[in-house]
Formats: sequence, C-alpha cells, structure tokens
Amino acid sequence: MVKVDESLQRARALLQLGRPAGAERELRGVLAVEPQHDMAHCLLALALVHQGKGLEAIAAAQEAVRLVPEHWYPHYVAGQVYYRLRLPNQAAAAAEASLAHSPEQASTWELLARAHMLKGQWRQMADAARRGLAIDPQVSDLVSLLSMAHTRLGEAEPARAAAAHALQLNPESATAHLASGRAALAFGDPRAAADSFREVLRLDPGFGPAKDLLVTALKQRNPLQRILSNLRRRYRGGWRLVFLLPVAPPLIAVFVLIALMHWAAWVSEAVTVLRLARAKATRLLFEGAEARVAMACCALAVAGAGVLVLGIALGLEAVGTAGVAVMALITAVQEATHTGSPRGRKVLYGWAGLLVVAIAAAVIAGAPVVALLGVYAGLGTIWVAAGVRRFFLDHNTAEV
Repeated sequence: MVKVDESLQRARALLQLGRPAGAERELRGVLAVEPQHDMAHCLLALALVHQGKGLEAIAAAQEAVRLVPEHWYPHYVAGQVYYRLRLPNQAAAAAEASLAHSPEQASTWELLARAHMLKGQWRQMADAARRGLAIDPQVSDLVSLLSMAHTRLGEAEPARAAAAHALQLNPESATAHLASGRAALAFGDPRAAADSFREVLRLDPGFGPAKDLLVTALKQRNPLQRILSNLRRRYRGGWRLVFLLPVAPPLIAVFVLIALMHWAAWVSEAVTVLRLARAKATRLLFEGAEARVAMACCALAVAGAGVLVLGIALGLEAVGTAGVAVMALITAVQEATHTGSPRGRKVLYGWAGLLVVAIAAAVIAGAPVVALLGVYAGLGTIWVAAGVRRFFLDHNTAEV
C-alpha cells in the first residue's frame, strides 16, 4: 500500500510538471498491482488525454466511474477528459453528474461553464460561473469565464467589471488577461485588447488563439478597418433580401452597396495585413500564407486598375471591364482564404479559378458583357461563400 501511495503521489507531481508520459508509467504500475484502484484510473485518464490518447482516456475515465459511481471525482475527471476532447455535450453531462453527488465543488461548476462555452450557450455559461463563485468567490478563472460570457452576450459593463476583478484576484492569470482582451476588443478598445493579448502570450507562449486575437486587435486599431469590418458583419446576412427583388427591383442597389462594402473591407484587410507583416514588431505574428494572400490581393488591385486604365486609353470596353473584374477577384480570394472548412475552401478557390478563366475569355473574345458578369460574380462571392460555409458546416455537424 505504501508503494501504491508513493506511486500515486509521483504521478500527481509528474502531471503538475507537465510530464504525462511519466505519470502514465507510474499509474500503469499501480494498476498492475491493484487493477480496481479508482484513483489510479482517474489520474491515468488525465495522463492519457494530455498525450492525445483520447479513446484510452475515455475508457480509463469510464472505468473509474464504474468502480465508484457514487463519488463526484470520477465524474469530474470524465468531464475534464470530454472537455479536452472538445465533446461539450458529454462534458456537460459528466459535470452535472458530478454536481449531483457534490454540488459544493467550485471546480466542477467551472468545468460546466467551460462546457457551455464550447456549446455557445452564453447565458448558461454565466449561470454556471455564478454558481461556482457563490461557493468560492476568489477563483479567478471563474470570474474570467463570467466576463467572457457577458462579452458574448453583449453586456459591456458587466464584462469589463468581471475582467478587472479577475485581474485583481490573479494578475498572473493568462485566462484573466484573455477575458480582459476579449472584452476590450468586443467593446471598441483594440489598443487595450492588444496589450492584454500580448500579456497572454507572455504568460502562456503556446496559447495559439491569443496570437490570432492579437492580430485581430492590431488590425482593428486601423479606424477604416474597424468601420468596414463592423459594417461587413452587420450586413453579412443581406442575401435574404433577394426574396424581395420581384416586388422591389430597386433593392438591387442595396445588393451592390453591400457587395462594394465587403470589397472595400477586404482591400483594407489586405493592406493592413501586408503592413503588419512587413513591420519588425509584428512580422512574426503572420504565417507566410497570410502575407502571401495579402500581397496577392494588393497585386490584384494594382493590376486591375492598370488594366482598367489601359482599356480606357485604347477604347476597348472589354479590356476596361476586365480590369474591374480583376479587382473584384479580391473578394473571391479573401472569402476563400477565410473559410474554415478545407473542402469549402477548395470549392471557393475553384470558384475564383473559374472567374479568372471567364475574365481571360472575355478579353480574348472582346466580350464586355462576359467581363461585366465576371465583375458581378466576383463581388457576389460573399453570398456564394455564405452558402458554401453553411453547407459544409451543416455537413460536418451531421457527421459528428
């Protein structure tokens, strides 16, 4: 028994030191002697999930629950495993099972709040965080989660107040700085947000999302980029207006305005990214692909303007219109680049390729009508992309 206890202590220490493989070896040794040891199965589940061994971790957690179903901790560990594997429904169910046995555990309320965060259930996330804080009001991470829930709900003052309180409780918490940065970014202070995300990366250099958020904050410091991005988000759903066209043809002007607004925002995005990618202080924040896409879009703008001027100078309507179509390709390229689904991205890059072929054919055939259709199709990619994203999102959800 003494050796088993010592092995468990070593396994806990190894987990705290970030050495899950060593912890797994210790725990395998314990289970070889006592295969029904519930705590060993719990710790083994944590060691396995930290190594990316998802199925084995689930099996170990379920075995711990089977051995002592009346105890809160195995259910809590199972919830942690599911949460790390991004299985929010199972994580929430395990957290609720744990709370049914021991509702006074603040850590389990935090787990439940995080599970609701994965599900995008912001009100439930806030409620779970408050329940945990009622038990222990000094838990910085719970206050941070409450702030992030308020941010997602659009509640500016509670979000800022909770973030400030989290930082007061633990100034060295990466989660607290993340909550503060998210609130600042959401409610119009990109400079403060950038400072917060830099602090997150200082405290936790391996936290990838903080880099993306920092890049977003740096972009939003550009007033034009901020205005255009806000307008673009507001009118992304404008495709629904198409159903009113038969009774209100003037709405075509609204569609054109929305498309031009998106195009201007994407041009601003390309210029901003290229500027940040070339600056010494921020160049390391951008992967090569981001900088290359930004450069390609800037090149499309310059090339398109050049072809337009050439067409006007030569009196060739097809060439001039093709120049506008080349500039419109910026929307197609940016929409493809910013599509998360790999298959959706391939479809949109294929769409952009078809537009290039159509533009070239219009110039060769001297067909300004075809070039003009290329302009409309390029600018209208915002609605094509919305449909592609929706299709692949629904398809992926069905597979899961």
